[in-house]
Amino acid sequence: MEELVIRDADVVDGSGEPSYRADVVVDGGRIVSIVKEAADAGCQRPKARRELDAEGLVLAPGFIDMHAHSDLALLRDPDHSAKVAQGVTLEVLGQDGLSYAPVDDRTLAEVRRAITGWNGYGDDIHFDWRSVGEYLDRLDSGFEGRGIAVNAAYLVPQGTVRMLAVGWEDREATPRELDRMRELVAEGMEQGAVGMSSGLTYTPGMYAKDAELTELCRVVASYGGYFCPHHRSYGAGALEAYAEMVALTREAGCSLHLAHATMNFGVNKDRAPELIQLLDEALESGADISLDTYPYTPGCTTLVAMLPSWASEGGPEEILRRLADDESAERIRHHLEVIGSDGCHGVPMEWDTIEISGVTDPSLTHYVGRRLDSWATARHLLLADRLAPSILQHVGHEENVRTIMRHPVHTGGSDGILQGAKPHPRAYGTFPHYLGHYVRELGVLSLEECVAHLTSRPAARLRLPDRGRVREGYRADLVLFDPGTVAAGSTYENPRTLPTGIPHVLIDGRFVIEDGRRTDVLAGKAVRNSPV
Repeated sequence: MEELVIRDADVVDGSGEPSYRADVVVDGGRIVSIVKEAADAGCQRPKARRELDAEGLVLAPGFIDMHAHSDLALLRDPDHSAKVAQGVTLEVLGQDGLSYAPVDDRTLAEVRRAITGWNGYGDDIHFDWRSVGEYLDRLDSGFEGRGIAVNAAYLVPQGTVRMLAVGWEDREATPRELDRMRELVAEGMEQGAVGMSSGLTYTPGMYAKDAELTELCRVVASYGGYFCPHHRSYGAGALEAYAEMVALTREAGCSLHLAHATMNFGVNKDRAPELIQLLDEALESGADISLDTYPYTPGCTTLVAMLPSWASEGGPEEILRRLADDESAERIRHHLEVIGSDGCHGVPMEWDTIEISGVTDPSLTHYVGRRLDSWATARHLLLADRLAPSILQHVGHEENVRTIMRHPVHTGGSDGILQGAKPHPRAYGTFPHYLGHYVRELGVLSLEECVAHLTSRPAARLRLPDRGRVREGYRADLVLFDPGTVAAGSTYENPRTLPTGIPHVLIDGRFVIEDGRRTDVLAGKAVRNSPV
């Protein structure tokens, strides 16, 4: 007898087609049968060792977070309710060109310092890997071999690759260095990465010219992967930056997935239709493009990321040295406030848009939740907390958010940074916020269309043939939610509050959320690319 039958669910199967009522049978981690309208048809209803009454609940595929920063969180926190409670069953890691594989000892120390604001320094992590494959193996082994909270895919981080092959210098790679970067990307893809990310407003990845990125994208394309750029500007020059990525990947013959595809800052108010036109023209001409967004207006990153690229050349210790030098610090201030730093997307800094969301030094916690008032305060925090402060940047536009999320190639990505005392609420709320606010309350998307954005479309980008749909033979990564009550609990004031209206989540057919409570099940594994 099969393990589980989910009775009388309103199935929203991820295809975008209308929902239907059904009994869904799960066994061996797979969906083994779907009996539509079973209660009304008078047919023999399926039986199983366990029955779950899903009356009034929607049954959907588990949500796929296309832009996650849980690279260390999945190894330090077996609970990971920040994502599990949202119905997330798969996260894509290695984002924005900076993560922890591939590395050597030097590079690991540098990248740990560079993205402390994203993931913590990692004093509680045993960094016993160096290659992409070893990192994925570590995810598989998880906690004493039991696994991790959710499934995880990985992107080769281009900035880390450049750090390893070239260093932190602002210069073109030599032919030998470019060959080494090609080798590193190829090795990562062979070992299971699904693509390559970049952070082209973050150092050292931003020092790469288009020709270098194109060559690396050719390698990614040869393995059937995709390029996921945090491109060169989301502010002044945003449309040009999007066009640059479209042209670059077209030349390389590589699929393109635009990370957190927003149009921010005052210069881009009401300009989302121009981005949509750019994408539509590229799609009509044969480009393979998708994108992700989070359903909020503020952004979230690290304070050090705002600095001009020249101030970051040489790595974290050189940044601290320049900040401590009055003359260099004044030059940084001028670039930030007058010229418009490339780290701040070419837009002159408005300090009151920057809210401190996290610090590592306990003596600085009184700054958390406060807006900055000047460069002097920002400089003090960067020096005192050794580049670790994370921030919210209040620069978005609601109509742009809604316009972009309606696009057919749109997918959901939280960009959730879990560090800090007051993280962005998107870390705990992205997926229920889509369903509760933008579907039920505003009607920006239909329920069926929104679920497709969060499930089958990201699964297609990841080339996962048996995920992202409620379909016989597919993996039983499933979420059951109440469409009348599902909502994000997280707010800007209380960002770690869990969502409501999501009573059950299954990964590999096992309950990770049951009756609204986190179980002790660790069913997540690394999801590896299958080279073409």
